[in-house]
Amino acid sequence: MRLLILSRYSRLGASSRLRTLNYRPALEDAGLHVEHAAFFDDRYLTDLYAGKKNYFRLMRYYANRLRTLRRRPRPDLIWLEYEALPWLPWWQEKALLPTGVPIVSDYDDAIFHRYDRHRLGAVRSLLGQKIDKVMRHSALVTAGNAYLADRARAAGAPKVEVVPTVVDLDRYPLLPGDAPRTALRVGWVGTPETWAGFAKPLYQTLLPVLHAEQAVFRAVGASLTPETDARLEIVTWRESEEAELIRSLDVGVMPLPDTPWARGKCGYKLIQYMACGLPVIASPVGVNSDIVEHGVNGFLASTDEEWSEALQTLLRDPALRSRMGREGRRKVEREFSLQVWGPRVADMMRDQVVETRSA
Repeated sequence: MRLLILSRYSRLGASSRLRTLNYRPALEDAGLHVEHAAFFDDRYLTDLYAGKKNYFRLMRYYANRLRTLRRRPRPDLIWLEYEALPWLPWWQEKALLPTGVPIVSDYDDAIFHRYDRHRLGAVRSLLGQKIDKVMRHSALVTAGNAYLADRARAAGAPKVEVVPTVVDLDRYPLLPGDAPRTALRVGWVGTPETWAGFAKPLYQTLLPVLHAEQAVFRAVGASLTPETDARLEIVTWRESEEAELIRSLDVGVMPLPDTPWARGKCGYKLIQYMACGLPVIASPVGVNSDIVEHGVNGFLASTDEEWSEALQTLLRDPALRSRMGREGRRKVEREFSLQVWGPRVADMMRDQVVETRSA
């Protein structure tokens, strides 16, 4: 059984790394021959975060994807992240996809809102229903949360499975605590874009608490270059160091605005924090409210006052941090680990090939 993963990014892109590429060993263990082709490469993401654009290289990405779609022999199944050809209408994409090859499309973001809520009416008119059509023509849609799954069902997808974004517990071992630090660390992990939009405003809100408790806010991935001041540490993100950086924290935070786009988020930061035994504070938006059990493994906070109070409570109570961290780790082991979901996803893919062959 030949499975072709058409991801949007290389491993540098979190959605591709976590939603498809992390499953490769489980897929191969299940007897699938896996090939992978990313649309964008590492350089694209590096330039994106630096605010650079290269339209010549962009055309090369499309050419590479077209060559992949014409590859022979054809795969038995395509696992597609979002869409095959971004910003092209469905009828063009459909014409270029290999005929007779079933598609499993995967969503961990409300990518459809990039089109149907675009500021330009022409984009909304041409592409507003594109992702719905991809979903409708997929043999199976794997969605990271209920919001995305509901959209797939409304679009007419014949089969939808909710598959949360998960962590590989082998990469997140529980280790003895570090030596006592002079300052507690409140932490966040993300990209320069999400730092500017979500986390930096929260940091500014929490500054009085950070000062009062002599704590530091560590922002992992907020910039491509490190930066430090009295209450802020900006640390460069690297996949090989990610778990270690999270373990260096005392509290993990995930702020989100209550918007349609944010409701499509899959709460991965929370799952990472909890895998490392950290208590969490999160906005009660989308799947966050399912991951965080208020008062058990963390706190849900809507207002500036609730955020400040929750953080102050955790920073002042090491026993509470420890108890909530243990509860979070247990939840990840039960519900959000690759060890649990790897075999399940592999079975979904094998079953889809078998069903197509027997149809």
